[in-house]
Amino acid sequence: MGSDIAAEEIAKAAKVAFEESQLLPATVRIDALAKIKQQLQANKAEILAANKQDMEAAQVEVDAGRVSNALMKRLDLGKGDKWDAMLKGVQDVADLPDPTGVVSYASQLDDDLELYRVSCPIGVLLVIFEARPEVVVNIAALAIKSGNAAILKGGKESNHTIHLLAKAISQGLAQTPLPSTYVQTIQTRAEVSALLDLDRYIDLVIPRGGNSLVKAIQNNTRIPVMGHADGLCHVYLDESADHQKAVRVVVDSKTDYPSACNAAETLIVHTSLLNTVWQEVARALLAADVHLLCDSHTLSALASLPNVPERFSSHVHSSTESSYSIEHLDLTISVIALPSLHSAIQFINSHSSHHTDSIITECERAASVFCRGVDSAGTFVNASTRFADGFRYGFGTEVGISTGRIHARGPVGLEGLVIYKYIMRSKAERGHIVGEFGVGEGKKNFKHATIATTTVPF
Repeated sequence: MGSDIAAEEIAKAAKVAFEESQLLPATVRIDALAKIKQQLQANKAEILAANKQDMEAAQVEVDAGRVSNALMKRLDLGKGDKWDAMLKGVQDVADLPDPTGVVSYASQLDDDLELYRVSCPIGVLLVIFEARPEVVVNIAALAIKSGNAAILKGGKESNHTIHLLAKAISQGLAQTPLPSTYVQTIQTRAEVSALLDLDRYIDLVIPRGGNSLVKAIQNNTRIPVMGHADGLCHVYLDESADHQKAVRVVVDSKTDYPSACNAAETLIVHTSLLNTVWQEVARALLAADVHLLCDSHTLSALASLPNVPERFSSHVHSSTESSYSIEHLDLTISVIALPSLHSAIQFINSHSSHHTDSIITECERAASVFCRGVDSAGTFVNASTRFADGFRYGFGTEVGISTGRIHARGPVGLEGLVIYKYIMRSKAERGHIVGEFGVGEGKKNFKHATIATTTVPF
């Protein structure tokens, strides 16, 4: 009961904060992002120390077999350029055009009667994610820029890091007119369960995590859910595939960040390439320490080579039917040979999670058929599946990936966090009433004349 009451207070506060923020100018939100970036940089050492503490605790769980290595890798905020990329994401979002107040349809219905369709924020977002602590900053930046309030719940594995990141966000907001409850964080599953019942206050749930997390949320709330359950991405080597492109794209799709949702999990090889391009790609994958789960055709093509590839005995195994429905999230890829582009498209549509799939081809016709025939949020030609990312798309960062059919699809940036409302204004001396329009004597007809504008003129 206590957690239910606390959760309702959090949700109420978020809704009030959202409503209070709607009359503030966009410059306030831009300034808030600048202040948050400053606070993050000022507290970098303390935040990374907390992240190290989380990493050490996670390592104990990995050693005990309770946490996967994939999750452990996602947790590390100090790895490579992750910290700098996080801060750059905040700045990039701040620099993007304001997604709110944009007119996408304007019509003069009658003399002095105007109608405008105007973009506006969704409202209160509940975002639940696992492991990756930088997500709290990414989502806070997108929420603030798009005019949405946010309640964020990270994985318990990153509690120390998230606590300090959230503190820096709060310190930044405190220096602006935005309410302090505009971005809030919660810690427990009990709070999440209680919030999922509060459709009076929360407008959209965005889960970022594994299949079990997403499915559990989808099955336990009336609130709309935006996201994806799995990242089963494919690369298809078409019969006209260039061997150099094939090697580069397949290896990058699998190895650049194996635990990411946009990493390739299945490789489809056209049967005509079994004794040529496939063998080069296989050698490159094995050299990169990737384990191959092969069907009988791709396995035979490797086993029959005069010089069997290095690591063949330790890294190449027979696949099973279930191999093509697994999100490996590590250096493992399932491989199958198919006889045609059409069969590859059918295979992808029946096995994929509709996230991102790529074709390697030199044939314009094959590229066109693949991109239109594959039913996924992203369809690429001669490019790594790892490009499916809001930052790489130029969105600054992303709130997540959506494989849904309505509102937003693919990497969700600012545009995916706004909807629209209709604004109508009568400038007639006596106003306008519907009773004056219709068929018959004395009735008026609608003009429906286009108004050329991108902003509401009042």
